[in-house]
Amino acid sequence: MFNGSSVLITGGTGSFGQKMTRTLLEQYEPRRVVVYSRDELKQFEMQQVFDDKRMRFFIGDVRDRERLIQAMQGVDYVIHAAALKQVPAAEYNPTECIKTNIHGAENVIQAALANDVRKVIALSTDKAANPINLYGATKLASDKLFVAANNMAGGHPTRFSVVRYGNVVGSRGSVVPFFRQLIAEGADHLPITHQDMTRFWITLQQGVDMVIKSFARMHGGEIYVPKLPSVRIVDLASALAPDLPQKIVGIRPGEKLHEVMCPADDSHLTLEFDDHFVIRPTITFTSRNNNFEVNALNETGRPVQTGFEYNSGSNTHFLDVDEILAFNDRAGV
Repeated sequence: MFNGSSVLITGGTGSFGQKMTRTLLEQYEPRRVVVYSRDELKQFEMQQVFDDKRMRFFIGDVRDRERLIQAMQGVDYVIHAAALKQVPAAEYNPTECIKTNIHGAENVIQAALANDVRKVIALSTDKAANPINLYGATKLASDKLFVAANNMAGGHPTRFSVVRYGNVVGSRGSVVPFFRQLIAEGADHLPITHQDMTRFWITLQQGVDMVIKSFARMHGGEIYVPKLPSVRIVDLASALAPDLPQKIVGIRPGEKLHEVMCPADDSHLTLEFDDHFVIRPTITFTSRNNNFEVNALNETGRPVQTGFEYNSGSNTHFLDVDEILAFNDRAGV
């Protein structure tokens, strides 16, 4: 699918963007991979690692629509990974989070339509389901924008979908590097926000593979949710430092005890496939087929039961301490 095509990644210098770039260059023959981000130092550092004639680097912010329009010229596929993601930072700086996560999403949509990009996938988060923090609320708004963009497309060929998943093992700012740093610095305990806290667990490569597969599966308008294991944060701490005491420090501003990826209120829209769920749009598209039970790869989904909720706390698949260690090892963290 990507052979001979141009792919643009917003936020391309981040953990996901770098893993996606490596996967595209190693497994496909793209004509161009365009990294769009606002940090010149990270772009410089990434250029040293990805010394490839197919690479292009655009300095720009998703808040800048004109720059996005320029960057997307001749682009076939867009992956929108740029976002302000730190929950406490968003709580203290709400307008900045809104500008990037909501207005930035609008700009990506308009730039894609202006250039007749074929397909766009936006990365979402479990925090967008039943959000209780600003980051999650902005990502929910972003999800809605990308779904509705399929109606906004009119005569344009562009299609938009969303991929939503949980905590990425080892990504910047996540709990594993934080715990590792504390351990390396000789901490006398590991801070635990709540003894019952759980999270969905996914590796960067799994996230990348899910996005790539969703490009092949999508009609446009779906929210894709992979089936993932859960971890208990106390088990994670025990896996990383079995002899280190744990201290309960309280839930941070805007933090949930458990995460949800398919809310019960959306159960009437949710389809279950072998390795993922699809949340269908709440709106009806006026100029195309609205049947999402069979995807573009001819995989068939089935409706879930009324009231079904995909919740990290009630998940049927939990990793124990040994499995967490093996999982983290596969993730390279």
